Amino acid sequence: MSLAVIETKKRIPTPFGRYFEEFVVGEIYEHRPGRTITESDNINFSLMTMNFHPMHCDRAFAEKSEFGKPLVNSGLSLAVVLGMTVNDVSGKAIANLGWKEINLTGPVFPGDTLYAESEVLEKRESKSRPTQGIVTVQTRAFKQDGAPVMNFIRSALVPKRGHGVGDA
Repeated sequence: MSLAVIETKKRIPTPFGRYFEEFVVGEIYEHRPGRTITESDNINFSLMTMNFHPMHCDRAFAEKSEFGKPLVNSGLSLAVVLGMTVNDVSGKAIANLGWKEINLTGPVFPGDTLYAESEVLEKRESKSRPTQGIVTVQTRAFKQDGAPVMNFIRSALVPKRGHGVGDA
């Protein structure tokens, strides 16, 4: 294909993140695709973060527990769910300002697929940064069968349109 043909085609960039103005209190963003957590994910994350609890990396030990099998490290579950939200919530953010009320409401096992959604709870203009605002969301995560596994609230500092990294 010649360069001339490529130049005449309309290019549509894939959006990543939202500007402050695009958030609407009450909207719920469904984060897709889901993510299946494998046994290798669980063991690698647990050992990489020096969490040597045998419930995550010793099947024989975990089989004697009330669950009868290994649990996914909750740090991994949180990291995956947080990562799933980036495109919709913090893809344009200047900074993640923090989390609160992180609740682990159900077990996650290797082989489970996680899905998440985030509801915009609040947004306000920054008092000290006129080109930015603070967005607060509540994220809820579920397994493939709809069983809830976690929820948390987080806030991010988000630029207004025309003030993001790379905006002209």
